Amino acid sequence: MNSQGCEGYRPVHERVMHRSRAGWVGCRSDRPAGIRPRHGHLLRRPEHSSTHQPFVYVCPVFIDECKHHWSISILTRRSHVGDRPLLALLTATLAIALLTSCTGGTDTTTQPEVTPPVDMCSFAAPSGAVSDAVVVEGTVGSPAAVTFTSPLTILSTERTVIVDGDGEAVDSASLVEYAMTVFDAATGEQLQTHGYDGTPMLPVPAINLGQFLGCAAVGSRVVVAEPETDEDGATVTVLDLLSAQPARATGDEQKPVEGMPTVELAQSGAPTVTIPDAEPPADTSVAVLRMGDGAIVAAGDTAMVQYTGARWSDGTVFDSSWSNGAPTALVTTELIAGYKEALEGHTVGSQVLVVIPPEFAYGEGEINEEDLTGETLVFVVDILATMPAP
Repeated sequence: MNSQGCEGYRPVHERVMHRSRAGWVGCRSDRPAGIRPRHGHLLRRPEHSSTHQPFVYVCPVFIDECKHHWSISILTRRSHVGDRPLLALLTATLAIALLTSCTGGTDTTTQPEVTPPVDMCSFAAPSGAVSDAVVVEGTVGSPAAVTFTSPLTILSTERTVIVDGDGEAVDSASLVEYAMTVFDAATGEQLQTHGYDGTPMLPVPAINLGQFLGCAAVGSRVVVAEPETDEDGATVTVLDLLSAQPARATGDEQKPVEGMPTVELAQSGAPTVTIPDAEPPADTSVAVLRMGDGAIVAAGDTAMVQYTGARWSDGTVFDSSWSNGAPTALVTTELIAGYKEALEGHTVGSQVLVVIPPEFAYGEGEINEEDLTGETLVFVVDILATMPAP
C-alpha cells in the first residue's frame, strides 16, 4: 500500500451504520494504521450503544493510491458453523469509483460514475454432484427439510435449482428479500433459519447473493453446498427468493421547485445534478421529485437509500451510492440534521432533493477537518425501503 498523499484523511463516519435484525455484527479490515477514508456517508457520530444490540459496521479496506472499498459485513449470533452463511450472503464490497463533473453555461452539472451491471447468470456457482444429491422437502416460503448422506465432502461451492420461480428474474440492480435454512454438512443438523418468521427486515442487493441466486426468478428455491473454511465447517443452505424490486425510486414524478437544483436521471436511475448559478438557501430546503406510496420513514427507522451528494460551491460529487456499487442503509437518528429531513416523514418509493447549509451539515468542527467544512451540500436521495426501530 502506497500511503503517500493519504495522510490527514478522516472518516465522516466509520463505525455504526445501521441496526440489523440478522444478529451480531462485526467487520474485517486490512487498512494500514492511520489511513482513513476521505468521505463517508455523512452521518453524525453515534452514541455508545449496548453490546446486546446487533449492528452493522463499515470497515474501510484500502487499495493503491488512496482508493478504497467499503466492506459491509453482517454476522449472525454465534451458532457453530451457522455464522458463516449469513456472512457470505450479506457481505458487500462497495468500490468507490472516480467521479466526474462538467460545466455548462453558468450552472454547474455533475454526475456520478455508475458501477456497470454484472451478468448475474455467470455469477452463480455451478451445480455439482453434492448439491444435486441433496433432497429438499417443503414449499417455497417455509423452512426446508433436507436429506443427504452425511458427512458430505464438499470441495467447492455448488448450487442446484430445486424450484424455478415464475416471477421476475433478478439482475445486479435488484434488491431482494429472501429466506433460508442452514444445515451442518457433517451431521445434517439444522443450524438456523432466517426470514420465515415475518420479522421486518431490509432487502439486500441481489449482487450480494449472486453466487447463490445467479439470475433466478422470484419464487425460486436453490440448495447450496459450501466447503469448510479455517473458521467454520461445511454447510448446506436452502435459499428461497421471496421478492425483488428495483434499486431506484419508482414514485410518481412531481413538478420541480423553482430555485432548487435540477435533476436528470440516467436509464439506471442515477441522477445528474445541475446547481443553479445563485447563492445557496440559508435554510435546509427539501423538494420531492418523485412521490412514492410505500411506508413512511419514522424517526429512528433504518432506511435503505440510493444517494448522490454534491457541493453547491462547485458542483463536484463527493459521495454516491451509485458509484459505490449498491444502496446503503442509514439510521435516521444518526444523520446530520439536514439529511434527516430528506428521510423522516417521506414515503418509500420517493426521490427527495435536499439542500443543506453548513449549519445543518458539518459547519466548523473537529469531525470535518476536510473539504466539506463550510460547504452547502446537495443530496438526491431515493428511499427504497425502511425498517422500524427495534
